[in-house]
Amino acid sequence: MDVGSVDCVSLPDAAAPADVEDAGLGLGLGTLLAAARAYPKGSANAGGVHELLECPVCTNSMFPPIHQMLFSYILHLQCQNGHTLCYTCKARVHNRCPTCRQELGDIRCLALEKVAESLELPCKYYTLGCQEILPYYSKIKHEAQCSFRPYNCPYAGSECAAAGDIPHLVSHLRDDHKVDMHSGCTFNHRYVKSNPREVENATWMLTVFHCFGQYFCLHFEAFQLGMAPVYMAFLRFMGDENEAKNYSYSLEVGANGRKMVWEGTPRSVRDSHRKVRDSHDGLIIQRNMALFFSGGDRKELKLRITGRIWKEQQTPDGACIPNLCS
Repeated sequence: MDVGSVDCVSLPDAAAPADVEDAGLGLGLGTLLAAARAYPKGSANAGGVHELLECPVCTNSMFPPIHQMLFSYILHLQCQNGHTLCYTCKARVHNRCPTCRQELGDIRCLALEKVAESLELPCKYYTLGCQEILPYYSKIKHEAQCSFRPYNCPYAGSECAAAGDIPHLVSHLRDDHKVDMHSGCTFNHRYVKSNPREVENATWMLTVFHCFGQYFCLHFEAFQLGMAPVYMAFLRFMGDENEAKNYSYSLEVGANGRKMVWEGTPRSVRDSHRKVRDSHDGLIIQRNMALFFSGGDRKELKLRITGRIWKEQQTPDGACIPNLCS
């Protein structure tokens, strides 16, 4: 039998779709297709049909291929159950139905896939403010980029699983990670390391700045760039990338009549700390230069980094001028 041509079941000539019942859902093939007709795209009552498309293992919505755990009328009438689960979870249950423990096959439930095609559903972040109503199979792509999706904790000193909106993360950084919180758009920070010859992915305490009604994270750390030990400072914006582009920042380090200056656009915290670091998008200081700026006998790192944040504003004639906060 060509499995790709099977909807959910292969029926005997005498059987009608409505006669074949799914023991787990209480719904036959005819009932599923009737549900699709009863609750078309955009229907306010489509949520009940959506529940049929929820994987019993991970509880996420099922997307093609939807596998059916059904052997009745297909594999020698071995089982009359017809439970479904998503493709990702098929391997997780060790080829056994999590509902009735029957062995699984590779049969796709095309009836459920057809039902899914008929639905339009809200984004899963609707409780966070997203108002999008989407075709069922467009949800995953939208939700991966939805501007209302939670932000991950930007703290780089440890692996942190916290996520939420920006006000929640600001409170989390202040209360749980005890980060330095500052108001204003200029800063002057001193970074010290007693043994600068040891560069093993050292990370200094994150600093959070509040200006222009937004929050920014200042990172400073040491790591190996190829074979060369370096120090790097960079700024991240606590918001989406399209908002981050409205701001600019500069970082400056120097001593003994010399200085290095970096100017750029802060990266969104949507980009992970490691992604920004590995893209070298920030002020990078070679260790020998950092020790030169530190002065003294070069046995201790003492770097002073100053910086400022500004917002680009357009004049009536289209020119951009920096808007510095007071």
